[in-house]
Amino acid sequence: MEGEPAAKDEQPGPGDRAGFETLFRSYAPRLRGYFLRRGESSAHAEELIQEVMLTVWSKAKLYDATRAALSTWVFTIARNKHIDARRRMTRPEPDPDDPCFSGGSEPPAPDESARAGERSERLRAALGQLGEEQRTTLEQLYFEGRTMQEIAHRDGVALGTVKSRARRGVLALRAVLVEHAGEDGDEL
Repeated sequence: MEGEPAAKDEQPGPGDRAGFETLFRSYAPRLRGYFLRRGESSAHAEELIQEVMLTVWSKAKLYDATRAALSTWVFTIARNKHIDARRRMTRPEPDPDDPCFSGGSEPPAPDESARAGERSERLRAALGQLGEEQRTTLEQLYFEGRTMQEIAHRDGVALGTVKSRARRGVLALRAVLVEHAGEDGDEL
């Protein structure tokens, strides 16, 4: 290819500094143009060039001239470095104040813990009032984490049957809970 180093200079070994310098001088301007055309800032393009050439230097013994031209190998590394950089830039930083990172370090207040226990008891009592098919379907869905497809396969019934049981079960459960909430004057 025109403008590429001579064949003897194209394959510097891991310790061939002179060959690497020639390679660097040849490819750095082309890599810079490649990164700039892809929207990188000048400073970031320089960083990426350094990463690419460091990879070329450290993995020179992996280059196989029978599989691809040197330029193909170098620009494949460049492309991958560019993709990795873009992924790093678009990945959101975790928010340390996000409640999911609290790790549950603060125990719930005693009154909240008591209310949660009462709600749990009401739910169990309401589930006990459902028909067997509806109750077991809801238990498998919500407590065992099974999908409707898994329940249908396990119970040997059609998927539509499982969906109907779940829907009817949820409606019946809601009715029982609303009825009990009305009697007790409590929230659900």
